[in-house]
Amino acid sequence: MSPSTSSVPEGPRTGLGRVATADRFSLSDAIGGPRGVVEAVLPGLVFVVTITATRSLAWAGGLALGVAAVAAVARLVSRQPLQQALAGAVGVGICALTAWRTGDAADFYWWGLLLNAVYAVVLAVSTLPLPKAGPLPGGPLPVTGLLVAAATGGGSAWRTDPAQLRLHQRLTWMWVGLFALRLAVQTPLYLAGAVTALGVARLAMGIPLFAAAAWVTWLALRRVGPAGGPDVSRPQDRPDPGAPAAP
Repeated sequence: MSPSTSSVPEGPRTGLGRVATADRFSLSDAIGGPRGVVEAVLPGLVFVVTITATRSLAWAGGLALGVAAVAAVARLVSRQPLQQALAGAVGVGICALTAWRTGDAADFYWWGLLLNAVYAVVLAVSTLPLPKAGPLPGGPLPVTGLLVAAATGGGSAWRTDPAQLRLHQRLTWMWVGLFALRLAVQTPLYLAGAVTALGVARLAMGIPLFAAAAWVTWLALRRVGPAGGPDVSRPQDRPDPGAPAAP
């Protein structure tokens, strides 16, 4: 998931995985570096600027898709990981095709709204006491805990720690709130056909909100350590095992 659409990226190298294991919070790492920002923002920016200036859906969708494709090719040529740029190009292509088929520029953003709704529901359900189903254990399985444990190799031990479980339930609900806020602002604009305002809102509520939520996640994990992983608090903050107990 990219900052521009979802906000809970997967894997240990970027997003929650990188945030959970870092000694210091790095906005660049959390959002995939400057190149990741450009790949996430530029296609949408090109679309909203072009549709506002020309009112041509063909030009706006074509240029946005072209920018996304160039980003993917640039990564391929420089032999850098292609996953994020390729996913972005496919996503822009689906959005552009949807808008072209309906003839409504607002439908360029329909899939983004749908993804935000799906992520909000999935994350919310993951915090509930679920029944055991097949290989999945019963009880709450908050998504932030699962992602961080996967990134740190901590397994499922965090689920037996009430403090960690409560923390990840709260963090997961914070991310649910992010998705819900996007939907609350952007859905009325979509229904009203306010394409320019919708495009601006999408850009403004993409990386900035993601960065804020990522920082809060990192800060919370610093206090108790990542799910199933070692304590990542600063050495000077850790208790000395050999120190006498306080009276």
